[in-house]
Amino acid sequence: MALWLLEDGERPSALAEVLAAARDGVRQCVACGFFAVEERCVICLDDGREDLLCVVERATDILPIERSGAFRGFYHALGGRLSPLEHVGPEDLRLAELMSRLELGKFTEVILALSTDVEGEATANYLAELLAPRDVRVSRLAQGMPAGGGLEHADELTLARAMSGRHRAGGG
Repeated sequence: MALWLLEDGERPSALAEVLAAARDGVRQCVACGFFAVEERCVICLDDGREDLLCVVERATDILPIERSGAFRGFYHALGGRLSPLEHVGPEDLRLAELMSRLELGKFTEVILALSTDVEGEATANYLAELLAPRDVRVSRLAQGMPAGGGLEHADELTLARAMSGRHRAGGG
């Protein structure tokens, strides 16, 4: 990228201007924590979405889910995950905002789309317990073998989850 920028004397200046404009013009959506140019992002303003709420760790986690086209609900970015070793506790996450959104009773299901490492699992378990008393279904993303992945490349945890999450094959 550096060589490409140096080929044309105008490119570095243009890139710097675009980055400065993004820094000044893009903010966090007050509802979900995604990127917005107004108070709310385009996803939160979309009235055609389903009454599902997908909880992710970071705003950037929303992008691949949106690109997949497999989910047409709303999102909530926590701003991180529980990590005692890094001194990140529940008070450091956007949990109050999540609970406020759920108070409105707009969502029928909360989908926890968090990392499958130790911190992600701890955060998911904490959220599941926090949300248990609410009148909303709480689910996790399915886990298992990636498409196109062979058994020889899968770790033990992935294989165990793929086995426990197996489903009936065929139409019968």
